[in-house]
Amino acid sequence: MTGYRQVLAVPGMAALLGVSLLARAAITADMMALTLYVVLELDLSYAAAGGVAAALTTGLALGGPLLGRVIDRRGLRTVLLGTVVAQAVFWLSVPVLPYALLLGAAFAAGLLMVPAQPVTRQAIAAMTAPGQRRAAFALEAVQGELSYIVGPPLVILCVAQTSPGAVAWGVGAAIVAGGVGIALLDPPLRTADEAAGEAAQQADRPRRREWLGPRMIAVLVMAFGTTMLLGGTDLAIVAVLEEAGQVSWAAAVVAVYGVTSVVGGLVYGALSRSLPTWLLLGLLGLATLPAGLASDGPWLCVAVAFAGLLVAPTLSTVADAVSRLAPARVRGEATGLQSSATSAGFALGTPLVGAAVDVSVPAGGFVAAGAAGLAAALTGRLLSRRSRARGARTPLGEAESAVSR
Repeated sequence: MTGYRQVLAVPGMAALLGVSLLARAAITADMMALTLYVVLELDLSYAAAGGVAAALTTGLALGGPLLGRVIDRRGLRTVLLGTVVAQAVFWLSVPVLPYALLLGAAFAAGLLMVPAQPVTRQAIAAMTAPGQRRAAFALEAVQGELSYIVGPPLVILCVAQTSPGAVAWGVGAAIVAGGVGIALLDPPLRTADEAAGEAAQQADRPRRREWLGPRMIAVLVMAFGTTMLLGGTDLAIVAVLEEAGQVSWAAAVVAVYGVTSVVGGLVYGALSRSLPTWLLLGLLGLATLPAGLASDGPWLCVAVAFAGLLVAPTLSTVADAVSRLAPARVRGEATGLQSSATSAGFALGTPLVGAAVDVSVPAGGFVAAGAAGLAAALTGRLLSRRSRARGARTPLGEAESAVSR
C-alpha cells in the first residue's frame, strides 16, 4: 500500500480523484436517468429510450478526440467552461423537451460531455513520477468501477422515491458540479519538463501519423475490445439468469463483478511490475468463457468473480499505455480517442452478445463476449509486434514496450 500512499500524497491528487469520481458516477448514470425518463415520464417504449441512449453514446464517441484536441490547443479551463454550460442547459431542458428534440439534444450533450475521465488520466500522467503511474492508473480504474457500482443503482433508487424529471436534474447537477470542481482544481496536464520543453522550443503539434501508429492503434483496439467484453457480459448475465428464472439475482452478480474488479485493481497496482495489456485482456477473455457454464445465480457469482479480478488491471494498463505512447502536446487528443474507443466498445458489445444469445443459447453470450476480448488481445499483440524493432529505435521505444513485452 506504500505506492498508493505516495500517489495520494501528491499535492492535489486526492482532491482530483474525489471530484472526478463525482463527475464520473453522474456521467455513468446519465443513460439510466434518460432511459427511465423516456419510459416512465414520456410513457414511450424501451426502443425509444434506446434511441436517446444511442444518440448520447454517438456524441460521446465523436466528442472525445475533438474535446481533447481543443484541450491541447486552448487549455483545460476553456473546455470545462464550455462543457459545463452545455450540460447545464441540456439537463435543465430535459423535462420540457419533446422526444424528437430530446434525441438531437442528447447527441449534442454527448458531444460536449464534461471530459472528466480523459482529464483525470492526463493529470495522472503529469502529476506522478513514472514509478508511481501503475498505482495511480490502478486507482483511476478502481474509480471507474466504483462509478458503475454507485451511479446507475442510485438513479434507480431515486426514481423509485421521486420523479424521473427531478432525477434527471440531479444527475445534471452532479455533472456540472464535477466539471466546476475540476476547473477550480485546474490540474496540470503536462509535467514540468514537458511544459518547459514546449516553451523553450515552441514546438508544433506532432503530426498524427507520427504518434497514431501501430502501437497506439493496438492499444485503442484493446480498449475497444475490453469494453465490448464488459458491455456484452452485462447482457449475458441477464440472459442466463432470465432462462434460469432468477432475474432477481442480476444485481448481486453485477455487484460481485464490480467488487472483485476493485479488489483486482488494488492488488495489481501494488505489484512491483506491470503485465502486458494484451496478456491481461487475453486472460480476461479466457476467464469470461466459463461463466456460460453457470446455471444459476450463486454459481454465476462465483464464475464472474474470477473474471472480475482482471477487469480493472486491464483498464489501468490501457490508460497507462496511452499516456506513455502519446507525446505531451497531443495527449488530450490521444486520451479522447481512448474514450471514444471505450464508448464504441460498450455500444457495440450489447448488440453483438444479444445476437449471439438469439441465435444460440443464453450461455453463448459469455462465449461471444470472451471471444471479442480474445480477438482484440490477439489483434493488439500482432499490431504491436509489427513495429517493435522500429519502436526500440525511437524515443517512444520504452513506452511502446509496455504494450507488448
